[in-house]
Amino acid sequence: MLLATTGIVVAGGVAAAVTLWPSGGGSPNGAGASVGTSAASTGSARSVPSRSYPLSQPPRTIPAVSRFTAARGPGWRPASGHRVVVDNAQLADEGRLLAGELGMSYGGQTGAGAGDVELGLAGSGNQESYTLTVTNGRVKITGPGEAGVFYGTRTLKQEVHGGGTAPEGVVNDAPAKPRRGFMLDIARKYYTAGWIEDRIRELGDLKYNELGLHFSDDQGFRIESSSHPEIVSKQHLSKAEVKRIVDLAASRHITVVPEIDSPGHLGAVIAAHPDIQLRNASGVATRGAVDISKPAAARIVDDLLGEFSGVFPGAYWHLGGDEYLALMARNPAASYPQLAAAARARFGPKAGVADLATGWLNDRANVMRAHGRTMRAWNDGFYRGTSVQPAGDLQAAYWTGKELGARPPTDYLGAGRKVINYNDEYLYYVLGQPQTFVYPTGQRIYEQWTPRVLRGTTAVPARYDGQILGGVFAVWSDRPTAQTQDQVAAGIRMPLRATAQKLWDSRTPSLSWTQFKALAGRLG
Repeated sequence: MLLATTGIVVAGGVAAAVTLWPSGGGSPNGAGASVGTSAASTGSARSVPSRSYPLSQPPRTIPAVSRFTAARGPGWRPASGHRVVVDNAQLADEGRLLAGELGMSYGGQTGAGAGDVELGLAGSGNQESYTLTVTNGRVKITGPGEAGVFYGTRTLKQEVHGGGTAPEGVVNDAPAKPRRGFMLDIARKYYTAGWIEDRIRELGDLKYNELGLHFSDDQGFRIESSSHPEIVSKQHLSKAEVKRIVDLAASRHITVVPEIDSPGHLGAVIAAHPDIQLRNASGVATRGAVDISKPAAARIVDDLLGEFSGVFPGAYWHLGGDEYLALMARNPAASYPQLAAAARARFGPKAGVADLATGWLNDRANVMRAHGRTMRAWNDGFYRGTSVQPAGDLQAAYWTGKELGARPPTDYLGAGRKVINYNDEYLYYVLGQPQTFVYPTGQRIYEQWTPRVLRGTTAVPARYDGQILGGVFAVWSDRPTAQTQDQVAAGIRMPLRATAQKLWDSRTPSLSWTQFKALAGRLG
């Protein structure tokens, strides 16, 4: 694709230019066009620019870089004798990883020489931002935080993939959204630790920073437990395997976000503790739901929350809260009189079952708040018209508007709540395609979705953009035998890349879908 360039200035013998990418036309849902810009080099300008090299082209990466300042020069590629060096011991892991990937040696904290790549901590601001400079046969990647420097190494890795050359010039890059995630339902389907680790490596190269693990549901509890070993499924991950997963994710600056969903979706726990299962007025058991009027139910769930807070040390936690079947009944108070009575006893004579469920969610939030976690819950766990309000620090994981009494995203945003986009119209890969689900395509995400499209296909007003923290592409294993784990990996490959692009920069991409798909094929 041709570049429109303006303002060529020569400084120190190198010509630089502001680089503008052509927009891809009108943006869907009111988003702006993607334009990369950068200030041109400053200094004493010479009247005749160097003619030794053509003006560099912007790097082709996924996600695309935000800004690139073109220059004239040979660029850089790894060669025998080149090293990766760091200016801070905190970057040793990033340095060793990059050196191994590019077939270079790691030089530690030594001065950069000809052909070397230098990693450094510098500046302030967004810890995920970075600057990548290619000039004079060297590469320098700096950022305010380790995460940003790591993302710079991902850009360099993609630039030189398959013998390519990192273009002369300067990349200034940062993500538009702070939460960029992939969620995997390992409760309904067992995935091997090795497969999950392969996804982490893939996610890291695409600059994702979050891996969600939904490991408890009606069909299984998939991680070894010491507090309640009786609930663990035969096929499960050991804690040693989970530690390797968590450690590998941390090395890629990915936080693992665990989810123990409650008070619904607890069938695996109920199977070992049938006394806590919710029953209606006729004594009929309610699938997957615990009786939240029983203290024993809270004790078991809190045991698990406390135990797994030590297994997953990251800053984020998903409390679930969705699809509590008692509240999907036509008359919850009549169908479940014990819940209605418990609500009145705790919250007063006008309280209802939804108040009791909100109290349950708040109690679990209190448990995890004591462990220093930032928490989220599914949007259908926030109920309309309750006297008991969900805790103000709970973020809404907005996935659907199809539930009974559905509330639009603006209800949450208008109340000041922060929201994470899990839109089931675009971002739900549900095995077996049950109900109305169809496997999402990368093209549809790339061409139509933005983080502001929280429900269906319509974007919320731009004034709410700052409250939308990002998005998560989710794999749900409703029909676990519908695909093998390798088929899942192949099926989500392009959707993951499209989602990565739109979370890094939600504006209209400069590449067409055909060009983007070809680039993904070249990068592997």
